[in-house]
Amino acid sequence: MMLVAFGIVIDDIVFPDGRTTMGVLGGGGPQAAFGMKLWRDSVGLAANVGNDLPGPARAWLRDSGIDTEGVQVSETATPHAWQVTEADGRRTQVWRTPPGATATQPSHSFNRLPNSYRQARAFHFGVHPDEPALDLAADLRRAGGVVSIAAFKPAGRLPSPESLWKLISAADIFSLNVIEAQSLVGPGSPRGLVRRLVEAGESRARLIVLRMGEGGSRVAEGQTGHAAFIPALPVKAVDTVGAGDAYCGGFLAGWIESHNLITAGLYGAVAASFAVEQTGLPLVTAELRADARRRLVTLEPLAESTSI
Repeated sequence: MMLVAFGIVIDDIVFPDGRTTMGVLGGGGPQAAFGMKLWRDSVGLAANVGNDLPGPARAWLRDSGIDTEGVQVSETATPHAWQVTEADGRRTQVWRTPPGATATQPSHSFNRLPNSYRQARAFHFGVHPDEPALDLAADLRRAGGVVSIAAFKPAGRLPSPESLWKLISAADIFSLNVIEAQSLVGPGSPRGLVRRLVEAGESRARLIVLRMGEGGSRVAEGQTGHAAFIPALPVKAVDTVGAGDAYCGGFLAGWIESHNLITAGLYGAVAASFAVEQTGLPLVTAELRADARRRLVTLEPLAESTSI
């Protein structure tokens, strides 16, 4: 049964020291698909692109074995953006494509998905916390899929309790980093942030995933009170753009396979470890998947069961 990720943006990345790398396949969907593909054979990508989608981007999707039936090509330009990164982990996205392209291309509709995608086992996509488009999540859940959503960026203002509840409860898995979490519930320790996010979603907040970069991740299941800490693998980080989405894809694949918090978190951490080691994504090959299994064995003894 297929897992599906959503969205493509071509990124021009500006690093804190002023270096740039242009034309990187991004947008969250390919990174999440990468994290899924490390562990699952059947992975699809749904996105709206133009005829200008770069050849290297098409080649990565093809050579990594990602199903692209859901990639719809139109005359509108492929979304293209600057990703300006800061040393403290902050990132600012500035659109480079015309307003019409950025307004229409990133949107997704359940009715426009290929039939095989509608019947997929699980889905992942990102939302803007201030104006989240949650209809897709509702449609996918009604169709029987497990839905994972992640925040694209921090909220511009603290949401009302009702708005926060709607956001967190819209999916089975809600994933975000520390800066994004603090923008939703205020300052606090990682453990405190997870607790407040779980409480905000009440019993419907099934899984909360707090990503902490090199500090690892904290994951919690609101319905049971089970939680876990997953350390990050000690790798040399070259580029962290997209690592969170790679984690989300790996986490979702692990959850579907095991329904175990630690297993899911380990799958996510391993996926993120590959994503940060280079700019852009490595090809998913048999050799890379074997390396992922070796990294999993190394990391597994270091994960800890906790409580919320």
